[in-house]
Amino acid sequence: MENGGKEIPQDANEHCPGPESESAGKSDACEGCPNQEACATAPKGPDPDLVSIVERMTTVKHKILVLSGKGGVGKSTFSAQLSFALASMDFQVGLLDIDICGPSIPKMLGLEGQEIHQSNLGWSPVYVESNLGVMSIGFMLPNPDDAVIWRGPRKNGIIKQFLKDVYWGELDFLIVDAPPGTSDEHISIVQFLQATGIDGAVIVTTPQQVSLIDVRKEVSFCKKVGLQVLGVVENMSGLSQPLSELRFLDGEQKDVTELVIASMREKVPEMLNLVAFSEVFDSSGGGGAKMCTDMGVPFLGKVPLDPRLCKAAEEGRSCFDDSKCRVRATALKAIVEKILSQLKVSRVDDGDA
Repeated sequence: MENGGKEIPQDANEHCPGPESESAGKSDACEGCPNQEACATAPKGPDPDLVSIVERMTTVKHKILVLSGKGGVGKSTFSAQLSFALASMDFQVGLLDIDICGPSIPKMLGLEGQEIHQSNLGWSPVYVESNLGVMSIGFMLPNPDDAVIWRGPRKNGIIKQFLKDVYWGELDFLIVDAPPGTSDEHISIVQFLQATGIDGAVIVTTPQQVSLIDVRKEVSFCKKVGLQVLGVVENMSGLSQPLSELRFLDGEQKDVTELVIASMREKVPEMLNLVAFSEVFDSSGGGGAKMCTDMGVPFLGKVPLDPRLCKAAEEGRSCFDDSKCRVRATALKAIVEKILSQLKVSRVDDGDA
């Protein structure tokens, strides 16, 4: 919890006026608080780190948060592929992973085992390509299996350090991959970046109600903190896969794929060029599109489940480099174009960002 820019200590009294308040340590609400003396004698005024963050962010043109109300909806996969897509358009892109307890971005960008280096300009991002840099706490863990067991204030501290100490250089886009929910990390990133100008948030969901219930809370969070919702992406919107890549089983669960493919190749070869589609999650409630209509926010589009994309994420590479990942890549490209259109940003080859 924060008040006036500084964190309220976790062991503070219930009606704490805030460490920066003129009544800090002096009001009736402070009686008996273990922090009373420290608050009463502490200097008051704006957090100097916020000034450093504003200065650091002056070289970043656009800042986009990627959020989700529910975990496991493919938010980090979307963040990674959004960053790959923008970089492939020749934009200068930074990807900041603030999912402190579950940093999966290093894996999805093919950067496992990399470390952060420091220069006289600050912390240096780890680069996938010359125009795509990444920062994550995952680079700071001695062992990738180590658990990060931190309370809110320490999480907020590392997020603040990422924002004020990482030297990105000139960026067209900073993509921030946040953890699921509406907790400390979300409040912190919005407050720390508010003075620098945040373009908005892209919210990722899946079609079923169990996800949409939480995503509605995420939309409400954005509205309460004054963060524009650039749009909602419905991820895992059905399974889409070339027919020739499916496996076929008989009634006894025996694999008969070779027999089926051979038969199709002989009798109906044109079928091998078709793409099979199946609903995975129940979308009878209208899915993400209806939720967007109900809540008055843009719907950016649907992205199907695609095994090729899953494989690309596991291998830390862009699905746009895989000609066989055409279904997912086409859907993602359409969404990226909508985001650029909302921000009134031209592709680099059409003009400056």
